Amino acid sequence: MTENIRVFTQNSIRIDTGAGRIYIDPFKMEEDAKDADLILVTHDHYDHFSPEDIAKVSKPDTILVVPEKMAKKAEEVSDLVAEIRTVSQTGSIEVLGLTIETIPAYNIMKPFHPKKDGCVSYILCTEEGRIYIAGDTDATDEAKAVRCDIALVPIGGTFTMDAKKAAELINIISPKVAIPVHYGGSVGSPKDGETFAKLVNDPVRVELKIER
Repeated sequence: MTENIRVFTQNSIRIDTGAGRIYIDPFKMEEDAKDADLILVTHDHYDHFSPEDIAKVSKPDTILVVPEKMAKKAEEVSDLVAEIRTVSQTGSIEVLGLTIETIPAYNIMKPFHPKKDGCVSYILCTEEGRIYIAGDTDATDEAKAVRCDIALVPIGGTFTMDAKKAAELINIISPKVAIPVHYGGSVGSPKDGETFAKLVNDPVRVELKIER
């Protein structure tokens, strides 16, 4: 069910779907793969919107999707992709025949990602089911209302949920599979994944996929 998902560093994720190869927040990519059919960016922080890494994965027909408040900043990479599309914090779009839903991503008691900044979480409606990419967020009311089969959630703390809060969120939304991201690099410890796995209740299966 998740063989098509790779997790790199931070929130850098690659998902292969019937609609094509999708990258989310590519960052510190080791190869010039130039194989992205679609790139999704959750917000404009340097470790999520990285023009250098977009250049590594994009090709002439790549479509880039960004939050609407990033429209001007995204112009920095307009020569690297075929098209730039923007999304609101709440809604859905069709790209490459794939339905992509958005919900707000934000901090509740921290200043790093205020709701007004327009950061988003994505839900991909794929042949494998609904895949939730939380991005940099806390366990908000919107996150607690997500319906999904696979959830990729940040657990590093500081700028996002920590392992405990992320596990509490997963226990509420109860996907089939939970994959922790955004830890063991600039924030969090490599051991946070194990902590998260211990706190998630059955029957949710936790997969530790982060590669570096």
